[in-house]
Amino acid sequence: MSDAPEESITRRIFVRTGIAAAGACYAAAMGYPVFQYLAAAAQKAEAESAVKEVILNDVEKLPAPSALMFKFGGHPALLIHHADKSWTALSAVCTHLGCTVEYDPHQERIACACHGGVYNPHTGGNVSGPPPKPLTLFHVVVADGKAVVSRV
Repeated sequence: MSDAPEESITRRIFVRTGIAAAGACYAAAMGYPVFQYLAAAAQKAEAESAVKEVILNDVEKLPAPSALMFKFGGHPALLIHHADKSWTALSAVCTHLGCTVEYDPHQERIACACHGGVYNPHTGGNVSGPPPKPLTLFHVVVADGKAVVSRV
């Protein structure tokens, strides 16, 4: 026979261990969605910054003056065909609170319906309203019925 004392798990130790394990599982269950949310946001930002240019087909069908909404990365953008036959591409996200802006060809302006921000359709500069900075201007090359829109 062995002279070693026999160790037994008491009810108190068993309950403490069970509560600690349940707490760890709960913390993991609460932390995992937060981690996934933050990781997805970082991946999305990385993917959007990887987009350097967008090619738009059949732009010769776009009458002047008018605009075409398209996606540049994950954000809306505007390709504007002006009355003088020039082209401009701008971000379509208002710099005030992130609403989508629209081109108004009759008044030759870009307007945000959310809070009344107005932008210059040639430069993207803010004209009036609450927007703190201009719209992002993209470089546009139109040739052979295609428009290549790229970051400046």
